[in-house]
Amino acid sequence: MVVVLGIGAQSRVQLESDVSHYNGDRSSWVKGARAGRDEQLDLTLQIRIDQQGLDDLERIFWDVSDPKSVNYGAHRTPEQVGRILDVPNSRINMVRQFFFDQGVSNIKLSPQRDMLTLSAKIHVFEKALETELYHFSHSEWPLMNIIRSATSYSLPEEIANEVIIVGELLQFPNLKRKSLTNLDASEASWTNDCEAAACKNHVTPGVLNKAYSLSGSPISLKNSMSVSEFQGQYFKTKDIELFGTSCHRDVEVDEVIGGNQEKAGVEAELDIEYIRAVAPEIRLTVIYSAQYSLLNWCNKIVSNASSPLVHSVSYGNDEAQQTSRAYILSCNTAFQKAGAQGLSILFASGDQGVCGREGCGRAKIIFHPDFPAASPYITAVGGTDFLGTDIGEETTWRSGGGGFSDNFPIPSFQTAVVAAYKANPDAKLPAQTMWNNTGRGYPDVAALGGEKNPYCICTNGRFAGVAGTSASCPVVAGVFAKLNGIRISNGKSPMGYLNPFIYQNPTAFNDVTTGRNDDGKSHGFTAVKGWDPATGFGTPNYAALAKLV
Repeated sequence: MVVVLGIGAQSRVQLESDVSHYNGDRSSWVKGARAGRDEQLDLTLQIRIDQQGLDDLERIFWDVSDPKSVNYGAHRTPEQVGRILDVPNSRINMVRQFFFDQGVSNIKLSPQRDMLTLSAKIHVFEKALETELYHFSHSEWPLMNIIRSATSYSLPEEIANEVIIVGELLQFPNLKRKSLTNLDASEASWTNDCEAAACKNHVTPGVLNKAYSLSGSPISLKNSMSVSEFQGQYFKTKDIELFGTSCHRDVEVDEVIGGNQEKAGVEAELDIEYIRAVAPEIRLTVIYSAQYSLLNWCNKIVSNASSPLVHSVSYGNDEAQQTSRAYILSCNTAFQKAGAQGLSILFASGDQGVCGREGCGRAKIIFHPDFPAASPYITAVGGTDFLGTDIGEETTWRSGGGGFSDNFPIPSFQTAVVAAYKANPDAKLPAQTMWNNTGRGYPDVAALGGEKNPYCICTNGRFAGVAGTSASCPVVAGVFAKLNGIRISNGKSPMGYLNPFIYQNPTAFNDVTTGRNDDGKSHGFTAVKGWDPATGFGTPNYAALAKLV
């Protein structure tokens, strides 16, 4: 949706006009001071791609991702994806010239030729986009600070016709609740395999090894994985070293993209400690992005021909909250580029059950699915708890995100399992008025992430319990990185986009058949035999998966 402002030669078009302007009513972000005019800012711009290019990209994305296709694994380079998209030079030059004339001198074009990275001072962007930029801090995490527009933004009509989005000026990410950190654990019957006494009753690397039948995979310099961290989420080298020593794991970061400061960040250290706990033999990169920009992050990974093969991302937002159609479609295009290039992207499904950050409401109850978890072009990871006090059967973590997208239809790879779930009387479906019956179902898989026995991490020199699908996601990502190791050692391509493989091999996962993701409230989706929107197909069985790749 666009809104034309003014008339004649001065006409401008408001981009992302379907986004409600920030008013603070429902947001966890608090508006602060106006950004300084000479502060530096990077923005990512999505250039318009003709429909033929989008159609060709999606066709190739599915073809190279389907294990049943003769072209499975025939991934493309970034430059080859650029030729598929075929963005005209005239369009690129017009947009680039406009921003250059406005004073943006640092402009980088992606290898796929559909994204521009713009670097300039605040006053340059405010003038070019006719907007006002402010600092925003988070109500629960006050040290988290981002720059966003408090109003709207626009471009001259001629330029706006060639631009999809300048992001993320209007998007406000969802952060982990503080209530999911520093948690006590319920009594467990397993032995603490870490030397830190605070890890007793918690999930540790040894617990995951037993729960998911983990073992080593072939070591290859061609194999790689990453965790992605956003504004303020740094890690202390001493923390991850102490975790490794205590829990008897080789935990280290091999490369950092985007910089790091020696500061403790719970999210970052959780991701690092547990993806390496699962896959200590695989090279790990930490990718840091200062402004919570998924577009900037995805542009960064798909522009790098040597990008890590598996990417774990523990951030998201409600589809409906501060999210425009242009934004989610631009992200989906970026995810397809990644899949076409052989990259696997996994997102945490969220930590507020079916209601999301906005809540379900009172007078009219409506579920709020998560984005990007509900995108059909990534793999979504939900959360579980142990059913009993020992390592074994698992149940749904009540706060794990899951449900059905309000934006994307059911993809072909899950048509049958979604229909089977809805037809299952044990599902006890919520009233149809609460959710979209025709939407893409998520999560696809799950792993331990609940509060009953939280993960034991080392942060700021101390061991503490942390819960959430932010823990589940790097664990599952580590499992698939290990599977890539097997494929690479056998001369095969990496797995790339994972969902076709997952949905064709459901028996390689530990089915979770109990519990409901209602976040302790009255409504949610119930886990049943087979796929469900509480835990997907369940948790990974590495020994079984290793036989299939």
